[in-house]
Amino acid sequence: MKTITVNASKTYDVIIGSGLISSLPTLLKNAKIDGKLAIVTDKTVHSLYGDKLILALLGYDYSLYVSEGGEECKSGAEFLNILEFLAENEFTRSDVVVAFGGGIIGDLAGFVASCYLRGVRFVQIPTTLLAMVDSSVGGKTAVNLKAGKNLAGAFCQPDLVVADTDVLSTLSTDDFKCGMGEIIKYGMIFDENLLDLIAKGMNDNSEEIIARCVDLKRIVVEKDEKDHGDRQFLNFGHTLAHAIEKQTNFAIPHGQAVAIGMRIITAIAVKRGICKAEVLTVLDNLLEKYGLPKSIDIDNATLYKTTTVDKKRKGNSITVVLPEHCGKAVLKKMKIDEWKEFITEA
Repeated sequence: MKTITVNASKTYDVIIGSGLISSLPTLLKNAKIDGKLAIVTDKTVHSLYGDKLILALLGYDYSLYVSEGGEECKSGAEFLNILEFLAENEFTRSDVVVAFGGGIIGDLAGFVASCYLRGVRFVQIPTTLLAMVDSSVGGKTAVNLKAGKNLAGAFCQPDLVVADTDVLSTLSTDDFKCGMGEIIKYGMIFDENLLDLIAKGMNDNSEEIIARCVDLKRIVVEKDEKDHGDRQFLNFGHTLAHAIEKQTNFAIPHGQAVAIGMRIITAIAVKRGICKAEVLTVLDNLLEKYGLPKSIDIDNATLYKTTTVDKKRKGNSITVVLPEHCGKAVLKKMKIDEWKEFITEA
């Protein structure tokens, strides 16, 4: 078991290890989390692990909200449904919202926790690799709008994150690939040694790799919680990823879209002399090793149009993450016209 403490506007532990769901009462007590629990999950996770969670929480007062799941539930309508559920079940400011699921459930439940009664406590129990290494840590929560992904949201740091690696045994191939897309991202922008570890494989290194990613995110979040500076490095591949998700009506899941976005940006960076071809080779080798896509049948001009409503745009400019070396990237602020020229160059 590994514990990483995040010191942001709120201090909390991220606990990573095997068998942690069964230990939830102790973990909640250690984090001084009591009160009634509003457990938000989806049908898939509930069918796989709902009984195990409920058994662990015997003696707790809780209410259970089971969403249909999928990107379509990350909506304003579902957000309001959960708020109404909390009110109908008389949850108060001393109670706790618990996200039990992947990144979609975490984003949705976290946004609810940030808004209900102007903010209640929040616990993340991520059940996908992507959520464990990325979305459950750092406090970003959101829902989608018709215009694009994650356009309505809030920062809501959790009070505790419990990542039970046992649940990864039932992860679908697509969900595993999504997690690997985000893991490769961390190595590409921050840690060349992590890339070497990823290349060796996840089987014997999963807990260490997850912990390394969480610790890298901790460092960034502690420096720049609200995404004005270094936290923007975590957006490597994401501007294009969100456009790809939107253009495919979310048929391409997030982590796989990130892989394509990183590949497009890195290829252009090589073409412009920003990084050497070997950086693209390392990325390509890892994408191929884990079965991640490297391209998509959407022209870059179409992707560009979708990026103009990306949440990372500020006025007439957008900040782009460009790789310089394996394990090192730079932030480049571009005018929208410059970004158009850059992205349509590929």
